[in-house]
Amino acid sequence: MRYRMLVAYDGTDFHGWQTQNRPEKSSLRTVQEVMEKAITTVVREPVNVIGASRTDSGVHANGQVATFASSNEINPEKLIMGINSWLPDDVQVRSIETTHDKFNPIDDCTSKGYIYSLAHGCSNPLRKPLFDRRFISHTAFELDPELMNQGAKLFEGEHDFIGFTKLNHGRITTVRRIDACSVQATGDGRLAIYVSGAGFLWNMVRIISGTLLEVGRGKFKPEDITDIIASGDRRRGGKTLPAHGLSLEWVSFD
Repeated sequence: MRYRMLVAYDGTDFHGWQTQNRPEKSSLRTVQEVMEKAITTVVREPVNVIGASRTDSGVHANGQVATFASSNEINPEKLIMGINSWLPDDVQVRSIETTHDKFNPIDDCTSKGYIYSLAHGCSNPLRKPLFDRRFISHTAFELDPELMNQGAKLFEGEHDFIGFTKLNHGRITTVRRIDACSVQATGDGRLAIYVSGAGFLWNMVRIISGTLLEVGRGKFKPEDITDIIASGDRRRGGKTLPAHGLSLEWVSFD
């Protein structure tokens, strides 16, 4: 029996989603690892948990989709209670349902949506995130969300994003499609950068967000985004913003 799960986690204390095997060294704590341990305890057999997105170290998720198979058929309501009782406080299974045997959240995924949360104008210490500091990045610059949103629209469509990833990205192609990109003020010196698309390169959303930050503070003009993408030069874009501001919000299989 194959099960499909909706998973949320606080990525602060995780070294990303994917299990990292390090010969002769202690293993790093990952979301996949703690989930496999919890589920194995409940179903009483080893399982392999596959997630739609291999989120990086420190990145959060509200809408990760994952799957595992078991020879045991268990009522999903009982299964979710059992798994959550064994999971640490920074991971939660939101829902579980049975699915077809060939379901693969990586291969079957058609699009993913991310949000980068940013507080700005934080030269005033009282405007810096406090209780939610693990989930929102901050900058001392005052940003213009309208200009950022104009620049964001120029990321939409299919482009070669080689200038928006690490040099050792390890991908055969760096061409990706952005379905939607926008910036919205969320109140009291805070904004959200929304990015969705079919797939993303390593650090791509964080570099897009860092580039839009430069638009917001006036270093770049919105129309500069087109030239920066076309250049393919990582040095032309903004900084890679910290991981803790990023969250995987949803995964679509339409």
